[in-house]
Amino acid sequence: MKHIPNIITSLNLAAGFFSIILIIKGYTAAACWMIFAAMVFDFLDGFASRILNAYSSLGKELDSLADVVSFGIAPGIIVYRTGTILSNNPAYDIIYAAVTAIYAVCAGLRLAKFNIDTTQSVVFRGLPTPAAALSVVSLCLAATCSDGYFAAFFTKYKVITAVFILFISLLMISRLPMLSLKIKNLKIKGNEARYILAVMSILFVALFGAEGFVLIIPGYIILSLVWAPFLKNEVCHHP
Repeated sequence: MKHIPNIITSLNLAAGFFSIILIIKGYTAAACWMIFAAMVFDFLDGFASRILNAYSSLGKELDSLADVVSFGIAPGIIVYRTGTILSNNPAYDIIYAAVTAIYAVCAGLRLAKFNIDTTQSVVFRGLPTPAAALSVVSLCLAATCSDGYFAAFFTKYKVITAVFILFISLLMISRLPMLSLKIKNLKIKGNEARYILAVMSILFVALFGAEGFVLIIPGYIILSLVWAPFLKNEVCHHP
């Protein structure tokens, strides 16, 4: 039973690896969905660890290694592939290569810092890597599968999109307090911000369809900054 969390973490890593294969083959949407699958496994390994009380140094290191692939390298490749395939301008190859490299490096730094930063036993400091991955991958998914506003934004305003990805990258290594999404119980008291985020997310998807996923992380960032004075009592266990 003690190995179950590590097995689930390994599935997270495998999902990130398959995502890279899919984007290399040109299956952008499938690659994005594999990142979403990795997020599910990433949630479940922590849940299993708490339920089974199966914590280990190996599991902690494996979790970070899996996350750097699934939420750092794979999303970076997806963004690069999506950004360059939609343009015939060689300049964007250079821009997106640089931006996505910075994204992957920041994800690695974020995960490495989390493993040794004891101040994050109380609150998140900086944007968690799964949240960063969701923000950039959902944008790529919208650009690939939709003809709505966000797809047009990615296609027409590539420099602004690159700046957004750079902003997300820097948020990962920032010291800004961020809301922990771990729920210990289903009571409203103490979980107000989490329920607000859940309602916001549902509304975004209901109003905008698949493109609504693009708005979830910006909403999470804004909510975290507004809720920052109340975060001192939060406890987080996730990089």
